[in-house]
Amino acid sequence: MSPTSPPADGRLPERDRPWLIRTYSGHSSAAASNALYRSNLEKGQTGLSVAFDLPTQTGYDADHPLARGEVGKVGVPISHLGDMRTLFDGIPLAQMNTSMTINATAPWLLALYIAAAEEQGADRAVLQGTVQNDIVKEYLSRGTYIFPPGPSMRLIADTISFAYREVPKWNPINVCSYHLQEAGATPVQELSYALATALAVLDTVKDGGQVPEADFPKVVGRISFFVNAGIRFVTEMCKMRAFTELWDEILQARYGIAEEQYRRFRYGVQVNSLGLTEQQPENNVYRILLEMLAVVLSRNARARAVQLPAWNEALGLPRPWDQQWSLRLQQIVAYETDLLEFADLFDGSHAVEAQVAALKEAARAELEAIAAQGGIVAAVDSGSLKEALVASNARRVRDIESGDRKVVGVNAFTGSEPSPLLSEGEAGYLAVDPEAEAEQIASLQAWRDARDGAAAEAAIAALEADAREGRNIMPASIAAARAGVTTGEWGDALRRVFGEYRAPTGVSGRLATLDPERVAQVRAHVQAVAGRIGRPLKILVGKPGLDGHSNGAEQIAVMARDCGMEVVYEGIRLTPAQIVSAALEESVHLVGLSILSGSHVSLAQDVLEGLEREGLGHVPVVVGGIVPPEDAERLRAAGIAAVFTPKDFELSGIMRAMADIVAERWAEAA
Repeated sequence: MSPTSPPADGRLPERDRPWLIRTYSGHSSAAASNALYRSNLEKGQTGLSVAFDLPTQTGYDADHPLARGEVGKVGVPISHLGDMRTLFDGIPLAQMNTSMTINATAPWLLALYIAAAEEQGADRAVLQGTVQNDIVKEYLSRGTYIFPPGPSMRLIADTISFAYREVPKWNPINVCSYHLQEAGATPVQELSYALATALAVLDTVKDGGQVPEADFPKVVGRISFFVNAGIRFVTEMCKMRAFTELWDEILQARYGIAEEQYRRFRYGVQVNSLGLTEQQPENNVYRILLEMLAVVLSRNARARAVQLPAWNEALGLPRPWDQQWSLRLQQIVAYETDLLEFADLFDGSHAVEAQVAALKEAARAELEAIAAQGGIVAAVDSGSLKEALVASNARRVRDIESGDRKVVGVNAFTGSEPSPLLSEGEAGYLAVDPEAEAEQIASLQAWRDARDGAAAEAAIAALEADAREGRNIMPASIAAARAGVTTGEWGDALRRVFGEYRAPTGVSGRLATLDPERVAQVRAHVQAVAGRIGRPLKILVGKPGLDGHSNGAEQIAVMARDCGMEVVYEGIRLTPAQIVSAALEESVHLVGLSILSGSHVSLAQDVLEGLEREGLGHVPVVVGGIVPPEDAERLRAAGIAAVFTPKDFELSGIMRAMADIVAERWAEAA
C-alpha cells in the first residue's frame, strides 16, 4: 500500500481539513458590510466572500446617472480606498482569505485591496484570496463587462502576470461557470465553455511575454474555478469529477505541465440560486443542502471553498439570521458528519464512471467546435454561444411550464400551509437602507474634496498612459488607489483607451418553440388583438440601470416572437431615457422592464415620467423581477400596468396578459 492509499475500510489516516466556509455578502455601505463580516466571522465563517454593488462592478461612481437606484443594492459600494479601509476595518487582511466577485474592475479592486492591506502593515506576498476576473462569461451571462473582448483579455492577463510575482498566494482568476448555469447552460456547456475560457486565458498569458517560460507552470497552478451545483446532484457530482479529469488531461497534453500540484482542479462553489423558489420558500433549505452535497461528497473532486445562498433569496436580500442558517448547514456537514474521514466514496462505481465518461466525451466535442470557431473569444463575439445558452434556457423554462420538469411548490404539490418563517408583518428579507445611496454620494463628494486633486489627476494620466502603451496596468492602478482616484475615474480612464462594448443578445432570431400547441393558442389570441388595433403587437423589452442578469428578458423576448409579437430588445445597461427614446422611435404598444437588482421602483418611475414627457403616457409599462409585494403595490400605484415575479413562471400566461393590457389600453384610447 502506498503512503497515500487509504486502508481497506476506506478510512483516511487523518481526517481531512474542511473546505473554506463562506457566505456571499455585502450591502448598503462599507460600514454596514464590515459589521456583517465581523459578525459572520465570529459565528465560525472561515473566509470572506465580498458582493459588490453594480456601479462598482461596472466602473461607475455612485453619482453617475447609470448608478441611480443601484447603489448598495446587490452588494457593497466601493468608490475609493477609504471605502476599502472601512470595509475591512478590524479584519487583519494578512490572516484572511478573501474572495471578491469582481470581473471588469478586478484589477482595480485588487489594487484597492493591496493598498488597504499594506496600510494595515501586511506584506502583499502573504495575502490570500481570489478575484473572479472572468470577463468572458460576463458576455454570455451576468453582463458586468465594460470593454471589448480583446482589451478584457489583456486586463485579465495583466492581473495574472502581476499577481504570480507580487501576490503569489493569491488566485488572480476564478474561471466561472456559475453564471453559465444560471443562464441555462447544460452540464456539457458548463464544462466546455469554462475550460475553453481557461485555455484562452492561459494562451493569452503565455503569449503576452510577461511570464518567463520556466515560471508558466506556477501561473497555471494559481488558476482556480468557480462553479454552480444544481438540484440534479448525482449529475452535478459527476460533472465535478469530469472537470478534474479533463483539466488534468488538458494541462498535460496542451502545456506539458509535469507537476501534479500545478494540475489540480482548484474550485470554489456557490450552489444554484436560480432554482430557489418564491413559492414555498422554506423548501429551498432542502435544495441548498442537496446541491451542496454534489460538491463535497466526492473527495477527489471536492470544492476548496463553499458559499451557500439563503433560503429566502428569491424574496429579497437575506438577513443575518438567514445567512447564519446557511452557515450552520456547512458547519454541520463539515464537523458533525464523518464525511471527511473517508476516501472517495464513488471510486469504482460503474454508474458514476459511465456518467463521467459521457460528460467528458460530449465536452471534448464541444471544445473542438469552439476551437473550430477560432476559440472562446471569437465564439462569444459571433453570438453563437449566447444563442446556444438562450436556447438551453428556453428548454428549461418550457419544461417547467409544461410540467415535464417538476418543481415542488411551483408546478407540483402547490398546496401549502402558511409559513411561520413569513409571519404576518414580517417581509422575510432585509430591506436596504433607502438613505444608503444618498449617503454614499455625499461621502464620495467629500472624498473628492479632501484628496490632493493634482496627485489624483497625475495618477489617472499615468494609468491611461500605461494602458495605451501596453504596460501592465496593476502598478499604476495601485498608485491611483493610494492617490485617492475613484472607481468611476479608473473606469473612465480605461474607457478612453479601450472603448465600450455591447455583447450579442442571443435573441436575434426566433427560436422554435418546444410547446407548439400552447404557443399556437396564445398566438391566436395575440393575432386577434392585433386585428382589433390594426397592426401587429410591438413590445419593447428593456433592461434599465446596471443589472446585467438578462435571462428573464431574453426568454420574454424569445417567447413574444414565438407568439407573433414584434420585439425590440437592445440588451442590457440602458438609461431610462434611452428606453423612452426607443419606445418613441419604434412606436411600441407596450414597454416591459426587467430589473433584478432591487432598483425597480426608482427606474420604473423614471421610465413612466419619461414616457409622459414624450406624449407616450398611454403606452403601458410592465415590470418583471424580484419585486417584494409592498414594492409591487407602489409600482401599480405609480401607474405600472402589471408586475411579474418568479412565481409567474408560465411565459404563455405572461404573453396573454401583455396582449390583454395592450387591448385594454387601445380600447380606452379609442
